[in-house]
Amino acid sequence: MSHLFRPKKSEQEESHWLSVSDLMAGLMMVFLFIAIALMRSAFIERDKIKEVAVAYQENQVAIYEQLMQEFEKDLSRWDAVIDQESLTFTFQSPDVLFAQGKIDLNQKYKALLSEFFPRYMAVLSKFSGSINEVRIEGHTSSIWNRYSNDTDAYFLNMELSQGRTRSVLAYVYQLGDASPYSSWIKRHFAAVGLSSSRPVLDENGQEIKSRSRRVTFRVITNADIQMRQILELNK
Repeated sequence: MSHLFRPKKSEQEESHWLSVSDLMAGLMMVFLFIAIALMRSAFIERDKIKEVAVAYQENQVAIYEQLMQEFEKDLSRWDAVIDQESLTFTFQSPDVLFAQGKIDLNQKYKALLSEFFPRYMAVLSKFSGSINEVRIEGHTSSIWNRYSNDTDAYFLNMELSQGRTRSVLAYVYQLGDASPYSSWIKRHFAAVGLSSSRPVLDENGQEIKSRSRRVTFRVITNADIQMRQILELNK
């Protein structure tokens, strides 16, 4: 008689395994949908970051080209250069800018800034919506005098570089031709003294002291802010 019940037991086992396989198939489908959703989110985030990166590059190029178009003929007589990667406008002749160890602007530098700055602001105003900050950065060589050790020289040069950048900002701010931009300047300009932290080196890694002493105007766009906002939204 027992053989009569064997098919029934087999049917129960088969039904049990069918239920497990259905459950596994359902779980696999759930995991598949989750993976697809995560991949889609990753692709969207990648595309947004790529869009910001492309816009950043195009904006950098556009600002650089406008600066070059405006100032290319003046660079040699001012001993100035414009770096495309960092959008840094550098005046490289410290003797023209300040007396040695002083923060007061030379008359020649005042005349140069009076010619340069209103034109500089006219270029930047075309891109004001994409500019986060404009830094006037002061740089010195690594030396102070023969009686100073490296630490003392660094902090003395820090004080000097900060004083010089404040002098430059104070002077350009009061220029009559720059007055239409005064509110924007207050919100976006910063005077930063960097002491000897970024010396100019030759091919052998030795400091070029005359080139280390410089004042720069550096444009910082807001692409990094846009990037952080996108990453925050996609967390």
